[in-house]
Amino acid sequence: MYVNHRSIAAISRHNGRMDIAEFTGVHQAVISGSPWAAPPLFGTAAGQGVRQFAELGLALLLSLLIGLERELQQKSAGLRTHTLVGVGSALFMEVSIHGFGSLADVTGEARVDVSRVAAQIVSGIGFIGGGLIFVRRDAVRGLTTAATIWLTCAVGMACGGGLPLLGAGATLVHFLVVRGLPLATRRLANGRAVAQVELRLSYRTRRGLLGRVLELCTSRGFRVTDVHIHSETSESGKVKEADVVLGLEGRASPHPLVEELTEWEGILGVGLHAPGDSTE
Repeated sequence: MYVNHRSIAAISRHNGRMDIAEFTGVHQAVISGSPWAAPPLFGTAAGQGVRQFAELGLALLLSLLIGLERELQQKSAGLRTHTLVGVGSALFMEVSIHGFGSLADVTGEARVDVSRVAAQIVSGIGFIGGGLIFVRRDAVRGLTTAATIWLTCAVGMACGGGLPLLGAGATLVHFLVVRGLPLATRRLANGRAVAQVELRLSYRTRRGLLGRVLELCTSRGFRVTDVHIHSETSESGKVKEADVVLGLEGRASPHPLVEELTEWEGILGVGLHAPGDSTE
């Protein structure tokens, strides 16, 4: 039982003559004001006030905007994933800042390092980001989406840590990078001289893929100057896979073309080479 000098003084004022009911009332009053008294479960003064809910709401809004952009681009991580990552990161920050205050009150001189939870959030989000990156032959997919998950985590942490302007600024930077930079690179590519490249594909036959590839190349502003096809036959004599080398000319960058082809079903490998490059 916790008794401090106030309870002793209360007893001495009654010259030690107190019944059980009086002593219980005095003791409860002392305990309610002691450092060991836990805050109310649904109280708004212990890190559960309007400010904290506003920070969570802002994290929800900003992460929802980022996730909506990824959803419209039909990426593997979309609206729900980004929203949950942002709100979860903000909640972790709120718990880190406000959830361990009672521990310091009990021990009196305990030092609570709120940055430890933030550090674990940064390391833990790598598992989600790593699961979004896929490597197929020489093509890597999901890097931008994984980086966006990482940024959404940072936005949620900023909102939960009481830095909403930084979170909003980071969200604006996201849209400038994923929307503005492709436009800038296309304009730079349009100003360049006509480039010649070789697009090398490995694909499954009997699916009409070659015709679709040629149509895609011409729609992206490239002119097909040469086509070489090498087919591989199976034991039954049927052609299952084929390799094709397309000579392309154009002002646009061929890298978005490669990124789109790697997502096609039936495409086994995509590569870019300058004419005359050695394959060794």
